[in-house]
Amino acid sequence: MKPLVTIQYCPKCGWLLRASWISQELLTTFVDDLRGVTLCPAETAGQFTILIGDEIVWDRKTAGGFPEIKDLKQRVRDLVAPKKNLGHSDKKG
Repeated sequence: MKPLVTIQYCPKCGWLLRASWISQELLTTFVDDLRGVTLCPAETAGQFTILIGDEIVWDRKTAGGFPEIKDLKQRVRDLVAPKKNLGHSDKKG
């Protein structure tokens, strides 16, 4: 079964739009590799966490901010489709 990504976001901080944008980016890039992306309002203030199953891919508090989409796609790719070429997202800056 394909993995499911969960994005937990703080609704009080107004991060629904950011979570929605990230979900669109992941669903577009991993159209054949993901079962879906679920957006979940967090119960903890300031929380923005991205998980695949029980594995934390990104945590805003631990990382000190939000992910760059390129870095996030690389992390997701490494977990769900390690051989997938991300095109320009794989190129070093």
